[in-house]
Amino acid sequence: MAQNSFQKSSITIEAAERIIKAAEKKAQEMGKPMSIAICDEDGTLKAFRRMDGAPLLSVQIAQDKAFTAISFGGMASHEWYDFIKNDPPLLHGIVKTDRLVVFGGGYAIKTDAGIIGGIGVSGAHYSEDMEVAQAGLDAL
Repeated sequence: MAQNSFQKSSITIEAAERIIKAAEKKAQEMGKPMSIAICDEDGTLKAFRRMDGAPLLSVQIAQDKAFTAISFGGMASHEWYDFIKNDPPLLHGIVKTDRLVVFGGGYAIKTDAGIIGGIGVSGAHYSEDMEVAQAGLDAL
């Protein structure tokens, strides 16, 4: 008999808060106010922090980076550009997809159970966003 459902694991609020605190600490050390978003495995916002002084544009971009990271098998947002850059139909088509971000700062949050969520960080150059996101992941 075929199964009609499957089980998924999701990030807890405690883990999401721990990741945000570690990411925020790294951003403070760098002197860069940022927005930090954690989504669950389905892309729904779980936890969010907009540091004082973080750019308004960073609020949605952080959420979209987290969504991007969980939306296609856990591909980090910075991996998208290399994936599409030599493929004209994708390069000119998929970048118009709502919520897809093709630069760094978004990572899937993975455990032995699989992808349990995503982190997205925005507010500085994407290379700095990536550092802050990684500091958050390291807290897991």
